[in-house]
Amino acid sequence: MTDKILIHTSRMDVRWGDMDAFNHVNNTVYFRYMEQTRIEWLETIGVGLAADGLGPVIVNAHCSFLRQLKYPADIEIRMYAQPPGRSSVETTYEIRRVDQPEIIYAEGGAKIVWVNFKQEKSVPLPESIRQTLTGL
Repeated sequence: MTDKILIHTSRMDVRWGDMDAFNHVNNTVYFRYMEQTRIEWLETIGVGLAADGLGPVIVNAHCSFLRQLKYPADIEIRMYAQPPGRSSVETTYEIRRVDQPEIIYAEGGAKIVWVNFKQEKSVPLPESIRQTLTGL
């Protein structure tokens, strides 16, 4: 992927309940880690979620599971973005253990589209998001 820019880093604890019967973090939980990072980023840049009837939706998401994460662990999720489109931005994520920052345990992505929820149509990205992404 070219032109990606680091826009946010989040740290979380792997919780005991994140694991499944195979004694590693369940694959669905990785999407929660990416989601939490995305929400933190939006909060950090001061974008409200649907306060005006407009907000973000995810139109696709993917994850490649490269190594098993297990409890206990502190993890870091790095969120990157590509240059924004009219109403969307492609984001990618790297999940690493804090004590092993050189190893990527999982990598994934999600396309964020800004929509008018009532009309169920895409709308231009808020100017604050566009400025944040183009000003880096």
